This record gives sequence, structure tokens and C-alpha cells, in this order.
Amino acid sequence: MSTELILIFPFVLLLLSIALMPFINEKWWHKNYPYVSVILAVAVFLYYLFSGKFSDVLHSIEEYVSFITLLFSLFVVSGGISFKIKGKASPLKNVALLATGAVIANLFGTTGAAMLLIRPYLSSNEYHFRPFHLIFFIFIVCNVGGSLLPIGDPPLFLGYIKGIPFFWITSHMLPFWLLVNIYLLILFYFLDRNNFKKASLKMQEEVEEKGEEIQYGGFQNIIPLGIIIGAVFITKPLFLREAVMLLAVLLSYKITPKNIYKTNNFNLEPIKEVAILFIGIFITMVPAISYLSGHAKSLGLTSVDGFYWGCGLLTSFLDNAPAYLNFLAMAMANQGLDINSASDVGRFTLSGEQFITAISVSSVFFGAMTYIGNGPNFMAKSIAEHKIRRVKIPNFVEYMYYSFLILLPFYFILWLLFF
Repeated sequence: MSTELILIFPFVLLLLSIALMPFINEKWWHKNYPYVSVILAVAVFLYYLFSGKFSDVLHSIEEYVSFITLLFSLFVVSGGISFKIKGKASPLKNVALLATGAVIANLFGTTGAAMLLIRPYLSSNEYHFRPFHLIFFIFIVCNVGGSLLPIGDPPLFLGYIKGIPFFWITSHMLPFWLLVNIYLLILFYFLDRNNFKKASLKMQEEVEEKGEEIQYGGFQNIIPLGIIIGAVFITKPLFLREAVMLLAVLLSYKITPKNIYKTNNFNLEPIKEVAILFIGIFITMVPAISYLSGHAKSLGLTSVDGFYWGCGLLTSFLDNAPAYLNFLAMAMANQGLDINSASDVGRFTLSGEQFITAISVSSVFFGAMTYIGNGPNFMAKSIAEHKIRRVKIPNFVEYMYYSFLILLPFYFILWLLFF
């Protein structure tokens, strides 16, 4: 076996561990995932350090810093905003909340929007909650909603870091964003209307006795949020963008009343797990990207169709961020371009427009196919399990039943229409 293929093994092992270990032995994984991620990352890091190719892995580390700083900033700022709904969650109110989530996911990121809205959404639907309530929240807020701006979803931000213009993403993703969200919101409305009619009168009376009320706080965090969004446009010098974002986080922490963090049950555990796992992903994927860039044609990936479905498959069962980077690298390599060259990426936005669009759509939308396709999915599931006791939350296979039935046919239609 060649050295190239041996070097890919840590990347594959890490992704398989992330996908399977929480279901094989959740306790062991929760305790040991930092060691797995770091050990595999160090193995690849040392190879590049002593092989004279250190610049390749150094470039990936720089991208990781940008990536995790944005996620951390949005996570903390959204944690300083409290939003509660009391009263009866009618189908139209639920649709309005999900549509709001689809919009703000582009500003807070899918992680921030999901953490901001999941608790009020669950509370307001507690008396007539059904599994499809969580399923559609994950579909819309945790995934497809954040496809208009680079800060909306991790893959798009990585593309922006590589050199894809900020509003290029908006102009090319808008038709897909509208179609999928409208489809999901209409379908959800009819499912929820039917469910709401079946809810017992006693349950509805209990809700109505409490009255209708919306409580909110921490909206002063709009200021640090604006700073973070503005900082995205900073490109030079290196890490100035990230320094500004961290200053915005500090400002947010200073101006946010501590009772809001308590109300939101805010802690850093979710973002800590993402940070540890993704340092492993970003380092171990360096040889994988290098291999795919050099062997894209021999692997038979040359058409837009192949990139749409291939990236979608990898996204569904592994994670959307590395899937995006790997397939973008392959698409560019087919035209003799280097993903690590900003000028090459700029040229590819013209010559490979359809490829970038197909990869962007599949990496964001197919992230909703499983609990592990995108980080916020599993976080939303975990919160629902603790919040809703009387209804069983769908397991990994049950969730896929919904996603294959609802999403896959529509993704097939998108493929027929656009690719």
C-alpha cells in the first residue's frame, strides 16, 4: 500500500469514529473522543513536520482557527440571548418560528440559531409534541436555513476562506434556499394542523389557562453580533478577523446579565466537543485532500451529477465541512487548479460555477439526512430528549426514515431541475 493511502487512514478512522462510536459505546466515546482526535491529528502532523511538507498542514491549521473562532463567537453570542414562548403553539405560529429560524440561521449560523430557538420551540409544543416537530426543526433551522451566507453553515464559510466571494454564495444559493424551505414549511403546516386538531381538549385548555406570552432578553447582543458579521469581511492581516470576533465575544459576555446564561442552561461543552473533533478533522484531512486532488479523474468524478450525489452521500454519513472541502478540491483538480490558491479559486468561480453550486447545495442540504450530517442536529436531539419526556425521540434509523421519505425525493427534483 502506498504512503498516500496509509496517510488517509487517520482521517477515515476519525470520521468513522465520529459516526459510529456514539451508537456503539456512547459513554466510552464521550470520555475518550479528545484522545482519539488528538492522537490521530498528531500522527499526521508529525509526518508533515519531518517530511518537508509542513506548509500544507500549517495552511489547514490557519483555516481551522478561522473556522472555530466563527463558530465559537456565534455560539457564545447566541447563548446571551434569551427567548421564551408561553401559550398555544398553533401550526401557523410554528411555521413562523421555523421560517424565522431559516432566516436568522444565516446570521447566527445554524448552531447559534438552533441553540437560540430549540428550547422555546419545544416548550411551546410540549402538550402536542410529535417526533416530526423535532425532525422539521433539524431540517430547516439546523441545516437548509443557513445556506444564504458564508456564516450560515460551516462548509460555506470554509469556501469563503478559500476565496469564494461572500455574496457569490447568496446569489447562487437563493433559489435553492427558497424552494426547499417553502416545500418544508408547507408540508410541516399540514402535518402540524392535522396533529393539532387531534390534541386533547384538556391539553389545549391547560395551555390556554397559562395565557399567551413571549419573554425575551439579552438583545443588546445585537451589537457584538454586528461586529462579528462585519469582521467576516476582514481578510488581512492574518488573524485580525479572528481577534475582532473574540473581542466581540468578550463584549457580549460583559454586557449580558448572568441570569440569561442560567435561563438558557448555557455552557461551553457543545462547542468544546466541536473544537476538539475538528482540529483532528482539519489536520488528518490534509493527505486526503491531496490524494483526491491528484486522483479525481481516475476515481471517475468528472461530472456535476457525480459531485452532487457524491458530496451528498459523504455529507449525510460523515460531516458536511470535510465533505465540502474534499469535493471542492477534486473539482478544481480536474481543471488543473489548486484549492489552496486564492487566485485559482477565483478563476474556478467562473469556470466551475455549476460544480461549486452543486457541492454547496449538497454539503448543506444533505447535512439534514442524518443526525451526524451537521453538528447542530445531534445537539438539538439531545436537548429534546431532556426536555420532552412523554414522547420517544426518533433514534438514528427512525430519523433516516423521515429524511429519506421527505428530503431525498425533493433533492432528486433539484438535481433534475438544476444539475
